[in-house]
Amino acid sequence: MAGTAVVLGATGGIGAGLLAALEAEGRWRRVLGLSRRGDPPLDITDEASVAAAAAWLGREAPDLALVILATGFLHDARFQPEKAMRQLDPAHLAHSFAVNAIGPALAMKHLLPRLRRDGPAVFAALSARVGSIGDNRLGGWWSYRASKAALNQLVRTAAVELRRSNPGASIVAVHPGTVDTGLSGPFSKAGLEVQRPPEAARHILEVLAAVGPDRSGAFLDHRGEPVPW
Repeated sequence: MAGTAVVLGATGGIGAGLLAALEAEGRWRRVLGLSRRGDPPLDITDEASVAAAAAWLGREAPDLALVILATGFLHDARFQPEKAMRQLDPAHLAHSFAVNAIGPALAMKHLLPRLRRDGPAVFAALSARVGSIGDNRLGGWWSYRASKAALNQLVRTAAVELRRSNPGASIVAVHPGTVDTGLSGPFSKAGLEVQRPPEAARHILEVLAAVGPDRSGAFLDHRGEPVPW
């Protein structure tokens, strides 16, 4: 899959791991990482920022072969995952959807048309198993679950259009597993398989290496197995 590989959210735990793993592979013409603190800056909640970054990539990477969207929001100093319905907060819901669904939709809008057409290309969005509606048996985490479920639907919808506009390209949602990062680390439970970012990055890239148009629109875990919608 020689060409340019890009990581969006390259300064986060998994994003930084993916950037390092891609560089170590040595099979890409160029590996680029974009983030809010980068040059050009990329804030996926700001469409002007996304459009400007996409235009820059159009000039720097006409052979765009791989885009991995590694951004996401679960908690911060203001908001923690909700354990019960009474904790629902409109601002929390809006922020979760802005980062986990609307931002990725803007990235798809501006970057999917720039995927190369003279070879295989993949756009991957990091999702989460808790975004699975069929697998939801525990409840809770309302904002995160709902926004990741929305992301999965956006990926599925994008795959339908991409199949018509660029048949050699693919888009998938990937559950990276539980990774020891600032996002999920505080919520890791005893007995869970927790991966370090370099290990998680390796597994994600192994999954993406096997993705082709026949799997476009899929929701896969870090082993390459389908996750229920």
